[in-house]
Amino acid sequence: MRERLPIFILALWWGSLCALGLWIVPLLFKHLPAASLAGSLAARLFTAQTWVGLLCGVLLLLSLRKLSPTPEPVVTGLVLAAMILALMSEVVVAPRILARENLAFWHGLGSAIYLAQWGCVSLAFWRRIGLKN
Repeated sequence: MRERLPIFILALWWGSLCALGLWIVPLLFKHLPAASLAGSLAARLFTAQTWVGLLCGVLLLLSLRKLSPTPEPVVTGLVLAAMILALMSEVVVAPRILARENLAFWHGLGSAIYLAQWGCVSLAFWRRIGLKN
């Protein structure tokens, strides 16, 4: 059970990133009557996703530490990078998007950061699964 916990946490984190970025937010913009309403709701959801990512990252690092006094450095690095990217998105990018400051640039950067976070979590997930086989 203890050995499977990191994989479960990574699966939750990866799944939440996929669901929000690929499914929920696009549906908001497609079905809500105003883009401003969809954007406002999406901003709240991305903030929630930041907290989900940080919580998953902390739980993951703690669970990996319990399994081994020296957890695999690549997975640890990917998890830390994903957590930093989530924070950057929330602290640096989101306020500028909400202020409608150079919207195209900040939205593009935010999308790139989200994709990079997804990539880090995906690689960590893949590596962690590979360690068990």
